[in-house]
Amino acid sequence: MAWIQIRINANAATADAVSDLLMEAGSASVTFIDAKDTPIYEPKIGTVVFWADTTVIGLFEANHDMNAVVALLKRHDELKDNLVYKIEQLEDKDWEREWMDNFHPIQFGEKLWICPSWRDIPDPDAVNVLLDPGLAFGTGTHATTALCLKWLESQDLTGKTVVDFGCGSGILGIAAIKLGAERMIGIDIDPQALEASLDNANRNGVADKLEVYLPENQPEFTADIVVANILAQPLRELHSVILGLLKPGGKIAMSGILEEQVQSVADIYAPFIELDEIAIEGDWTRVSGIKKA
Repeated sequence: MAWIQIRINANAATADAVSDLLMEAGSASVTFIDAKDTPIYEPKIGTVVFWADTTVIGLFEANHDMNAVVALLKRHDELKDNLVYKIEQLEDKDWEREWMDNFHPIQFGEKLWICPSWRDIPDPDAVNVLLDPGLAFGTGTHATTALCLKWLESQDLTGKTVVDFGCGSGILGIAAIKLGAERMIGIDIDPQALEASLDNANRNGVADKLEVYLPENQPEFTADIVVANILAQPLRELHSVILGLLKPGGKIAMSGILEEQVQSVADIYAPFIELDEIAIEGDWTRVSGIKKA
């Protein structure tokens, strides 16, 4: 199917309204991109923050009346006098295939591979996790996930109980099971993440060793290993909850931490764990340690 898109200059105050208008006009999808490469660091939980210069892209079928779309946008008080936009025809191609071609098997450490289901497994004798990109966070392509996967691959997980705090797609827990863990417990505030984790566990044949819970439903237990790939703010705010899941002498790895946030996270955890490593990948870090007795 052929498509046409409209790119609109917006800002933090107007981006959400532009999105609503595009959806009202019949857009098949709306995308926000940073127009000037301006980073946004760790918004408050539950908030959506736009860049000061945001490009909003609306995708429409090629025969859509774009004049009507522009007219609708111009009726908005903040856009009518300064609407800047560009309409572009998109090449007719198999967009699903184009998307799938961007994902390849990725190796972590010596023996762990994350493989999209439509790709051939590079090393059948390795530890292979089949995981398709989906709605829940965690495909191995993001630096924070990669940092945690590399850490898990370096641990002896044989017979261990592992907690994936903020489990997303379940990638870390499923990898832990395939690396030898006996039991994996995934915790997430998003029911969709729990569903994705279970689906991926079934795809990998490890669903019998995986349990998932919303925080309010989780049972009382302690684990040998805790992995928390979230963000610095919840790592700080929930430190007592996270540490309460870990046995004395158990190991913890935390990621989703920018380099300049490491010290603030370390300061909160230092009274309770012996920090043993800080690993860096790009702008992100992983902090790991062992819980004190």
